[in-house]
Amino acid sequence: MTVQTRRPFNGKHMTAILVAGFGVVLAVNVTMATLASTTFGGIVVENSYVASQDFNRWLDEAAKEKALGWRLAARRGVEGRVVVDLEVAPSILRQAQDERGGVNSPVTNPAQAELVEAPAAHTKLTAIARHPLGRLPDTALTFRREGTHWISTRPLPAGRWTLRFDLETEGRQWRTEQEIGA
Repeated sequence: MTVQTRRPFNGKHMTAILVAGFGVVLAVNVTMATLASTTFGGIVVENSYVASQDFNRWLDEAAKEKALGWRLAARRGVEGRVVVDLEVAPSILRQAQDERGGVNSPVTNPAQAELVEAPAAHTKLTAIARHPLGRLPDTALTFRREGTHWISTRPLPAGRWTLRFDLETEGRQWRTEQEIGA
């Protein structure tokens, strides 16, 4: 029977432990810094002070847009094109037509009004597609009316996107954001 003797713990062992420990910490830091810098979508606002001066105006515009009672539902369709179903409260359209004609009829509550499709002749629908992680450049989309749907004129690349829609019809403007998946 042979008796094994343990080697004594020496400076080489301690050096190896320290180098391995700091190597792991350094590797994790470099990995996290790389992931953070490559996945950040960019600056949300160039100057927060200037943006704060417009904040109340943005809130007022949002309240007016919400009062219109319009609804939009977007989904990915054939060949990657974006398909939009759009509903507009007829009372709002009637008010806009009356205002142009000089007559002001009462507007019913848009939330209680029956929604109809937006008239294609006077409606312009556009969108800016932003990739949430900023890996792909923003994509501008325009839409054309096909039957009861609005379909983008070009396909949207695969992936998750945040679409910011701008709708103009009968002298009214409405904006909304909606996410669309792969």
